[in-house]
Amino acid sequence: MVRRTQVARANVDFASFEQLEQLEQLEGLKSEMVQCRQCPRLVAWRENVAQVKKAAFRDGEYWGKPVPGFGDPLARLVIIGLAPGAHGSNRTGRMFTGDSSGNFLYPALHRAGFANRSQSSSLEDGLELKDCFITAPVRCVPPENKPTPLELKTCSSWFKSELELLGYRRVTLTLGRIGHEAFLRFLNLNPREYPFSHGAEFNLPDGSTLISSYHVSRQNTQTGRLTTEMFDALLERVKVVLESPHQG
Repeated sequence: MVRRTQVARANVDFASFEQLEQLEQLEGLKSEMVQCRQCPRLVAWRENVAQVKKAAFRDGEYWGKPVPGFGDPLARLVIIGLAPGAHGSNRTGRMFTGDSSGNFLYPALHRAGFANRSQSSSLEDGLELKDCFITAPVRCVPPENKPTPLELKTCSSWFKSELELLGYRRVTLTLGRIGHEAFLRFLNLNPREYPFSHGAEFNLPDGSTLISSYHVSRQNTQTGRLTTEMFDALLERVKVVLESPHQG
């Protein structure tokens, strides 16, 4: 008989090996993604923002390239935003890092146990996500935060490739309508059959669960449309779903 400690150790070793393999695949995708120049308008805008800079960050270096996803490669929770912020992700090179959206999102993830710290300021700040991965349908900052339909379509190949590597996804939390509908298109589902609204929850054909939230943008969090209490409640619901029997 194999002792329980031996079984547990074997499971840890297997998870570690699988995590390493997933990390290698995601790193390979990242190295290709950051070289992408397929959308002329977005390339010009991201590089202009990185060159002109915001006064508060004038002495720092901007990332100014496509921003890859971030988090645990074996995550069961996948969070989908919209696109990099001009002086957040486009500056720091990491999703929701260095701006007001991240200042709302990461403390919430820390309170819910999905992050090891509440602050997110740079690639070197020590932040790690646990059982959570963050991605977006658009990887370059768009003017006025509004990607065109063609830009969404062009960038969808990166979105699709990243999501396909996240094989443990059980809950997807979409932040805003654009991310919500982009994810449904990834699954070849009709967004009209799964309409976006804050707090909406759907059991999907692949056995996973979709939960939707208003985006964590300043326009929503500073006007009270999305409050800390509202978002914390959604993350608590995510945790309940994750611990429930798998439907797939």
